[in-house]
Amino acid sequence: MIYLNVMKHALSLILLVLSALPLTAHPHIFVDTGLDLRFDDQNRLIEVRMTWAYDDLYSLLITEDRGLDPDFDGVLTEAEQADLQGFDMNWSEGFNGDLVILQDGAPLALSGPMQATAVYADGRITTTHVRRVSGAEEAGVIEVKPYDKTYYTAYDITLPVQIEGSDACGKRIEVPDVAAGLAAMGDQLNQMDAFMTDEEWAAMPDLGVLLTSTVVVTCDIS
Repeated sequence: MIYLNVMKHALSLILLVLSALPLTAHPHIFVDTGLDLRFDDQNRLIEVRMTWAYDDLYSLLITEDRGLDPDFDGVLTEAEQADLQGFDMNWSEGFNGDLVILQDGAPLALSGPMQATAVYADGRITTTHVRRVSGAEEAGVIEVKPYDKTYYTAYDITLPVQIEGSDACGKRIEVPDVAAGLAAMGDQLNQMDAFMTDEEWAAMPDLGVLLTSTVVVTCDIS
């Protein structure tokens, strides 16, 4: 949702500012996250629907930037509602949608976003989109990791996580060790340079994974 060129610019500024300060890392956008995981009749993951509920401040920035809700009554007109649809789906080439899905440690292929929706209520924007999953097998541990590599956006799995299409699959949520993750992130940021080349940016450390919660799914097919 924060596109690659924006992330690069933002992180460059962060690194410049932090060069003379004790190094810390913190996100600027907070997203309550939910997932609907759809399985086929062979217990293979085939689709995931993401729900993103943006924090109040970011929601306000988006509505003001797009000229929505100018009377501040918290209700969008039909035209304003139409304008909001898909605002966060214009992804840059190569952007992974802030989502990684692994099965037995190997990444599964994900389609681009489909069936996008957006609503504005109680001062917050909530959007959904669907992504198809390719390459999943009926057996094996699935790990679903919604996170931003740069940690500019923080995803917190606070909304429902549901499994559809299979009674054999169960889930649990693993939360990170925040203190250890922040320490490791600080170590990695200390080794980065705000004036890195494009090639160096492409190979930058995966910061966000250090602090991401993970949905772990296992299926009993015996």
